[in-house]
Amino acid sequence: MDHLQKVVATLSKLLSQNPPETINSSWILKRAPGCYSFIRKHIRSEVNRIDWDKITYALEPKYQRLWTPRQNRKSKPYRDRREIGLILNKYRSRLYVFVAPIDAMDVQVRDKIAVALVRVAQAGNVLARTQLVELVRYTIDGWLDSYPYMSRWRGREDEIRKQLEGCIRRYRYSGSFLRYVFRTLEYAARGIRSLYACSLDDPIATDARVRKIDNVIHDPETNEIVPYKPRKLWSFDSESQLDG
Repeated sequence: MDHLQKVVATLSKLLSQNPPETINSSWILKRAPGCYSFIRKHIRSEVNRIDWDKITYALEPKYQRLWTPRQNRKSKPYRDRREIGLILNKYRSRLYVFVAPIDAMDVQVRDKIAVALVRVAQAGNVLARTQLVELVRYTIDGWLDSYPYMSRWRGREDEIRKQLEGCIRRYRYSGSFLRYVFRTLEYAARGIRSLYACSLDDPIATDARVRKIDNVIHDPETNEIVPYKPRKLWSFDSESQLDG
């Protein structure tokens, strides 16, 4: 058993003996100062911060959900390309995982890259946020073609970006960041009406001379621009046809 496994085993034992409502770095420092000292010295991220995600990721899922990072003051925005380079250079040959992951290992690597960028973005690096949004968009584009609800996001670029930026701000513990994004978009898509794309220069029917643009009106009841659909008028003739 290596040192990390011993730390995780110690924390798991403490959590099972007296389960708290939440855990964070202060809880570890108070309950297991030896573990905290090892983590502070040896468990570091690509940008040389304490890698709490590596610790919580190694815990059982029921304990992962208890993790609540300490509430810091609002981070001051900054731009540091070096931090992004430290993360991406480590996985430079594996960035394809955002487009077409091959196996479960690729999915894990994708989440490691995403979470590393999330933490730097949460610390205030706006370039990390931009880079993460760009990478995750490749994954989302695949979802749009694969899942019915997700297809409702097609053509809503600004809204997708806002949802992604919200996920980056809210993400807490070491569950899958991409799964969190997927669920967020899936649930939000239920209130979105599917878009129907067509050219208004097309004819309204095969061999018709009238174009669709000539058949568009403004509906004052809904304030929408919609194709004109004539209402069938009631008449004695139509009623007699039904009786016959």
